Order: sequence, then C-alpha cells, then structure tokens
Amino acid sequence: MKIILASQSPRRREIMDMLGIPYEIIVSHCDETFAEGLTIEEQSKRLGYIKAKAVFDKTEGDRIIIGSDSMVLKGDKIYGKPKDKVEAIKMLNDLKNDKHTVITSLAVLIQEGNKYVEKIEYDKADLYFKDMTDKEIEKWIEEDKPYDKAGGYAVQGKFAVFINRVDGNYFSVMGLPIHKLYDVIKKYL
Repeated sequence: MKIILASQSPRRREIMDMLGIPYEIIVSHCDETFAEGLTIEEQSKRLGYIKAKAVFDKTEGDRIIIGSDSMVLKGDKIYGKPKDKVEAIKMLNDLKNDKHTVITSLAVLIQEGNKYVEKIEYDKADLYFKDMTDKEIEKWIEEDKPYDKAGGYAVQGKFAVFINRVDGNYFSVMGLPIHKLYDVIKKYL
C-alpha cells in the first residue's frame, strides 16, 4: 500500500522518517483560509483534512494519505506563520515567559480496494516558554528564519533553550502526532 504525506514541512518529513517505512510526498497546495463558525480544534481538523483530501483526489489505487496542520493558540489569539521579521518579533514577545497551546490535527484517508476509511482527529500540548531578551529573539529570527513555523518557532533545534516545559506529545508540537498516526496505519504496515 502506498503511503503519501500531504505536506512540504521538513519537520513532518523528519517525523515520518522515524517510522522507517517507505512514503512519498505530494504537496496539497490547498487554500488554508479559516471557515466561519468553527472552533480552533474544528479549524485544525478541517485544514488537515482538506490537505489530505486534495492529494487523495489527485491520486488513485490503494493508498494512505496523511494530512496535518498545526496551530499555536494563546488565550483566544491564533498565531500562524509570521509574514515578516516584525510579526515574528511580536509573536515571540507575546509567547515568551508564559504558557500557550499547540493544536495539531491528523487526517488519514485510506483507500484499500473498495473500502474507504477516514480518521480525523487532533492532539493538544501546552508549552511554557522562558523569558527571552530582545537580542535573543532577534538572533533566533536571523539564524533560523521562522517564517514557515506557526508561532514563529520550532520546538526542535536551537529554540529548545527557551522552552521550560512541554505538557503533551512532543511530536504533536513538532508537527505530526505520530503516536496517533501509528495507531491508525499499523494494520497496513
């Protein structure tokens, strides 16, 4: 059975590589605009699903399509990918020395013969950041170019020195709830 990751995220690829199974990547290139009237959890699940569905509709045969989306949330504010340095600085200043939540969806669409299965869920984790100086924030942004990362940071790598604690699954924060994915696909491996 073919396994396809519907993502261009290098972090999701890294997590998939840990499974040690062959897979391919097909990027969905779908519209990630929020839908009206959905909770943040529903938004996340919807975005993971539309990414997976876009790739599912472009492929055929027995296959497993994996879509995912991560969002950073503090209070009622959603932090997406920063558009520029000014926005990245603002995000990290908002998140520093406090707690926020990462919500990562998982959408797995499986076609096996005439049988079609959808599994759509999400995982949450709380992160606690240390305080950061303006100089530390600027250095992080200059060195690691966080413009493809929700919230303007990556839990893995150099930014880890600013994280006091993660309450939840580390890999969900990184971008793919591998523990949930494995439970869905293990019978096909």
